[in-house]
Amino acid sequence: MGRPIRKDRMSNLNLGPAGTAGKIEVTAYYPTGGSLQQNDNSFIISQRSSRKFKIHQLNDSSDAVLSLRAVAPANLAEGQFCVRVILDDSTVAYVEKFYNNTVHYRVNSTDGFTDGTSGWVKYSLGSETGGADSTPLSGQGVIDVI
Repeated sequence: MGRPIRKDRMSNLNLGPAGTAGKIEVTAYYPTGGSLQQNDNSFIISQRSSRKFKIHQLNDSSDAVLSLRAVAPANLAEGQFCVRVILDDSTVAYVEKFYNNTVHYRVNSTDGFTDGTSGWVKYSLGSETGGADSTPLSGQGVIDVI
């Protein structure tokens, strides 16, 4: 699996609401046997492998182990989720793989297939008040938070 991402980037349900504040937000997920969910209350609680994470949905208190995919929400299949990152030029990209201080991302085309644009970028967590519109520093990306 390699080195897991830092636990302080994932939510801790034992701390209640304070355990989810400022943590990585899941943009959308598609649970097995369910339908596409695009709520603002979904977040990562643990890492299972380099691209598998345990996701918690706060609205119905459900958990699921899902695969991270670098596609727009409309292109997710069952058992997958995506995390959006906003690049410093305001491009919307999706995380393909997390590392502690960087992410590997892909920019999707309008038909949902990877258009070949990918790269690495250092990332920071946005603010809840700024959301996806938090301004990234030059050469960095911003990921939404709960």
